Formats: sequence, structure tokens, C-alpha cells
Amino acid sequence: MRTPAFVVGLALVVAQLAAAQSRMVRLADGHPDLTGYWTNDTFTPLERAPELGDKEFFAPEEAASYFKQRLDRLNGQAKDDIHYDDALWQAETYTKQPNLRTSIVFEPRDGRLPPLTPEAQRRDAERREAARRRGPADSAQGRTLGERCISWGNVGPPMLPPTYNANFQILQTSDAVILRHEMVHDTRIIYWDGRPHVGAGVRLLAGDSRARWDGDTLVVDTTNFTSETNFRGSPQTTRQDIFATDALHVVERLTPVDADTIRYRFTVEDPQTWTRPWSGETTFRRWQGPIYEYACHEGNYGLANILRAARVAESQGAEQPRAR
Repeated sequence: MRTPAFVVGLALVVAQLAAAQSRMVRLADGHPDLTGYWTNDTFTPLERAPELGDKEFFAPEEAASYFKQRLDRLNGQAKDDIHYDDALWQAETYTKQPNLRTSIVFEPRDGRLPPLTPEAQRRDAERREAARRRGPADSAQGRTLGERCISWGNVGPPMLPPTYNANFQILQTSDAVILRHEMVHDTRIIYWDGRPHVGAGVRLLAGDSRARWDGDTLVVDTTNFTSETNFRGSPQTTRQDIFATDALHVVERLTPVDADTIRYRFTVEDPQTWTRPWSGETTFRRWQGPIYEYACHEGNYGLANILRAARVAESQGAEQPRAR
């Protein structure tokens, strides 16, 4: 009797999973060993293009075409775009890879962020009006956290890839995992020893994270955020204007697929900002490292010069531009 094709296919998938599991390194406590250097670099946008509707995955040939389009755009930068030479600035020792996902967000089904609540719409309007009234160089506090070398936002959670240096190191002990990011040298220490979250009066830019193991998946629960951190990933793939409140709650799930791949899923919830929770997925790929110190403050001539030039202009009676 001929064996049905789907049975053969299922058997191959099971065999592949078993082989991947057998290659997975484990620590003495039996948990997967996540240590090493990783990257979440991707061309996949946070939100899906509206014309794709509910299409969560590309066909392989579509993914290849989209990848080529993005790679050509990176390498074909216009000669009058002189901010950076992106192909050099964003290059790494590893190659970029195509992805079948049409967006990082997969829930809601349309791959886009849920609508803002009426309260969040009011806050957004107030923030834009405040920005319109002040000059771009009135004070350092009026510039972004990234420009001030405080936070690029890529540390999350959720961890959204930055424009460049989308690299981090994972260190693992018997009671914690440490995520050490290259970009703005942020470090998250996540305990899984059962200790509770810090008190409600303590608020942190990256929140307070606690973890537990669910089989081979590390589940990270983060609360105690502030309202000052935006979700700042790559401008090419992520919006820069997403702010939440201190009611933000993020759950991340890190699942090793094989020795060189971690599936990263997250769910974001803030009832004071969005009408419903939203979830996303991306991939961490192992690379050889190392990561380097991102000496942001030491090299941050731009911020000081912006403010200095504005003060000189004021002393000469020049009117400062205002945000539109």
C-alpha cells in the first residue's frame, strides 16, 4: 500500500525537528543554552503594507523579489542623499536574509497596529502641538532620547531591530539571562529565580523584566514602564512615533529552533493607548560577534553643536524655526 504524501511530509518534519533538538546545547539544569552573539537584523517591516491585506506570508518567489528590491534600494542610494552612505554604514560581517513574513506584526490579522484609544489620540495631539510650539533646539530635553544617547529604543521590549548595529549578546546564569545590546550599549538583566517585579513606584525606560521557562521557551514578562520611551526601531521598517503609557505590559517568548536560530514572539498590551493588544514575530540569528562599545556620549558632537548654533543664532537676532 502506498504511503500518503502528507504522512511522508509529516515524518520528514518530525525528523528535522528531532535533529535540530539533538543539536541544541543545554546547560546542566536542562534548559537550552542561549548564550552567544545574535542579530535581529531584517528588512521585514513592523507593519504590513495595506495592499497585502491579511496575507501573513509571501510565497518564496515573492519574498525573493521583495528582498532584492530592498537590497537594491540600500545599495542604490541617491547621490544627493548625503546623510550617510547606508550600504557602508549599515554593513555587517553577516549577510542579510529574506523572510517569508510580510510584517513583524501578525496580530491583528491585517498586520498593522490597532487603532489608538480616544485618550491616546488626545495625548498624541497634545504632544504634536507641544512640539510645534517649541523650537527644535530650545533645549536638549526637546531632542529625542536617541540623539541624547539615552536610549535608541531597540532594547525594547519588544526588541525591534535598529537601523544598524542590530546585534546583541546573550549571557546566561543559573538564575538570569542578560541581554547586552551593541546599540547605545543597553543591558537588560532578566531574573527567572521567582523574585517578584519591583514596586509600582519604580519606573524604568525598558521596564522591569521577570522570566520563567515554559518547556524550552523562555517567557519574559515586563511591567513598570514609563511613558517616555518610544518604540524606535529602524526608520526604514518601523514607525518612530509610537508612545505608550506606564500601563504598558509586554510578554516575550524566546524559543530556540536550532543551535543557530531563536524564534522571538511578543505581545504588547496598553489599554490606555491601543484598543486591543498586538503581537509580532521575528528571528534571532547567531553570528560570530563580537559586539563593540557604542561610545555614544563620547562621540555625540551633533547634539552640542545643534544647541550651540541655536544660541549663536539667537544672539544675532535670528528667529528659530518651529516644527510644522
